Order: sequence, then structure tokens, then C-alpha cells
Amino acid sequence: MTNFRSIADIRREYGDLNLSEQSLPEDPIVQFKLWFEDVLKNEKNDPTAMVLSTVDNQGLPDSRVVLLKGLEGGNFVFYTNYQSKKAKQIQNNPYVALNFYWPQMARQVRIRGQIKPIDKEQSDLYFSTRPIKSQYSAIVSPQSHEIEGREALEKSLNDLIQKHGQEPVLRPTFWGGYMVIPDEIEFWQGRDNRLHDRIHYYLKNGQWTFHRLAP
Repeated sequence: MTNFRSIADIRREYGDLNLSEQSLPEDPIVQFKLWFEDVLKNEKNDPTAMVLSTVDNQGLPDSRVVLLKGLEGGNFVFYTNYQSKKAKQIQNNPYVALNFYWPQMARQVRIRGQIKPIDKEQSDLYFSTRPIKSQYSAIVSPQSHEIEGREALEKSLNDLIQKHGQEPVLRPTFWGGYMVIPDEIEFWQGRDNRLHDRIHYYLKNGQWTFHRLAP
């Protein structure tokens, strides 16, 4: 049986990294890029992973991990099935939250903002760079919908491979990218003794400003 007392006792100190207002740029995207460069050098697994949070038509929250595939014009880009549950929730309420967590460096970035589909041409270009089997998987997977079993999914994939071999295919219209246009970005740096650094950027009259939050 799990000892929940021992779970509650799990903790670690976070080290000497810090986040000072004196060294922060005016634009949070610049700060994100600085951190992300460090993360790519130091984070062992899935540095592009981010939690995407949405709400359904009853106002209930939902979240899942997606992968950052671009940072373009200050907007965070990822790709998915436009018929998935997340896409339907986005259509109902085009305002989402993102959360990056990089445990090796004890860093977290929280983002909130509007979301909209990217240009079809951009989705076409990215789809063409995916491995062939990933292209096929996007076509055969009715994401978030009930299926008979894994065998049926694998059969659909194998049938498509049999039909097209290693030839690239066109992006299906039900698959493509989204961009999250941030209006709030919070940087969290873990510190020893739980006195963490938290800097919250927000748009005010079209300009970024920031302040420190208590941990």
C-alpha cells in the first residue's frame, strides 16, 4: 500500500539559479528565448513539451501535453487534429493556457492568451517535414474519437503504407496548426527554502510590463 506520508515528504532544494528584475528584458518573448536556449542544453527529456489547458462547453477545465513546434512573431505554435476534443473546445472558447515545466533547471513558464489556426500554407509546410509514418498516422487517427481497438488503428496505418509506400502525402484538411497569442506570461524560477522567483508579464495598453509575485 502506498505510504502517502512518505509522498508528502518528497521534496528537493532547487539550487542557485535566480530571476532578477534588473536583468529582465522588456519583452517576455526575449526572456523565453533565453531560457529556452538554456533548457535545450540542460534538459534531458522533451524540452518542447507544454501543457495545453482549455475548457469545454460546460466550463469544465481540460488539459493535455502537446509539443511546441515554433515561436513565430511572439506566438507559440503547435499542431493537432482539428476534429479532436481540444480543437472543439478551442472553437467554443478561443482562449487557452500553456505551461512549460523544466525540472532539471527548476523553471516553469505559464502563458495565457488567445488561440487561432495558422495559415494553411504553414501547416502544409510543416506536415511535409514530418516523418512519413507520422504523416500517415495523422491521416488514419480519428483523434479523441472512440475506436474498435488498437488493431483496427494499426490496420488502417498498414493499409495506407501499403498503398503509398514511402511516398509523401498531402496534409489532410482536418489536421494543422494553431498559434497561441500571449497576453500574459509568468516566469517561475525555483529557489531554495521555497522562496521562489515569480515574474509576471502582462499587456497594458498594447505594451508589455511586469511585476514580481510572491511565491
